[in-house]
Amino acid sequence: MLPLENLKVLDLSRLAAGNMVSHMFADFGADVIKIEKPGKGDDLRNWKINGVSHWWAVYSRNKRSIALNLKEEEGLNLLEELVKTADVFIENFVPGTLEKWGIGPERLIELNNKIIILRISGWGQTGIYKNAPGFGSLVEGMSGFASMTGEKGKGPLLPPTALADMVAGLTGFGAILMAILASKKNDLGGQVIDLSLFEPLFSIIGPWAASYQISGNTPKRMGNRSSVAAPRGIYRTKDNKYISLSASMQSMWEKLAKTIGKKEFITDNRFLTNTDRLNNNDDLDDVISKFMRKSNREDLLKTFLDAGVTVGPVLDISELIEHPYILDREVLIEHEDTEFGNMLMHQTFPRLSKTPGKVKKSAPLVGENTDDVLKEIGITDIQIKQLRKQNIIS
Repeated sequence: MLPLENLKVLDLSRLAAGNMVSHMFADFGADVIKIEKPGKGDDLRNWKINGVSHWWAVYSRNKRSIALNLKEEEGLNLLEELVKTADVFIENFVPGTLEKWGIGPERLIELNNKIIILRISGWGQTGIYKNAPGFGSLVEGMSGFASMTGEKGKGPLLPPTALADMVAGLTGFGAILMAILASKKNDLGGQVIDLSLFEPLFSIIGPWAASYQISGNTPKRMGNRSSVAAPRGIYRTKDNKYISLSASMQSMWEKLAKTIGKKEFITDNRFLTNTDRLNNNDDLDDVISKFMRKSNREDLLKTFLDAGVTVGPVLDISELIEHPYILDREVLIEHEDTEFGNMLMHQTFPRLSKTPGKVKKSAPLVGENTDDVLKEIGITDIQIKQLRKQNIIS
């Protein structure tokens, strides 16, 4: 038995953050029902490569889909019936949208006093920005993440993936579980979780508010270097590949100095302590870079491994797919997707020893499970046929 098999999750969200939340629940056994627009479905389906909806295939595996027209009263009535049987309700509409439809949190809890409601938005359900556009890129820019990312003397950089959404998604997964535990332990009943994309990302990029309060300095763009520890960076090798290095611990720095033939640096006043190394990072980085460029990546990795120095290869996905670590730990699986064929995707995580997650089925077609889901709440075949004629479902 999977650990979350007794939970029913209604997911009305679109794109990345909400699907990250519900994908975690689905992987561990929850019955996740996507409530989608008839005909169009979740906008995540449109994130494609070569015509393949790979984002949808990966992050909506193990879910079911019902295509329900929420612009019609009858569609909202059906949603209310589903709410009565659910444990979790996820949405990421502009704040106030559910209230306009007449199914805000008060109504949802009236229908089901045990339901946990996760409301995802860019900036939260309160505050002056609550109605502002809430896309992850805007959050990554405003949070401080982009301002501290990039090369020295150059402009800020956004992450190359939906970072704010994914961090919020993992946060939402934990938040719902906390709410469920609190409800069971204290008999609290349902509650509302106000999750912004901004706050989780802002919280994980470091104690920069405290740093600024103490020093009055803002983080500088430093490329791959660190403002708190040295040496640290990514270095080009002779064969035009790259190695990442983190050797700021004093014992690790001393191993590195010996390995690169600079034992005398250990007692050099410029590099004596971490603070000294930060203050003289240019000089130190230049020496390390020259050493790295003398040898190929694999030879360097062996040299540092034998010396116990903490380095690793910088890999792209073409190298990762066949990497021994990935294969040995089975980080990737090949799932036979019913729509797109063989699809490489990440293994379920985290790894529970007794109740691990499992990829059981492919991401659904739009409305693939509409009839089954409605029958489970008592809608008859005749009623389903009529609802389809009225374009309430598809």
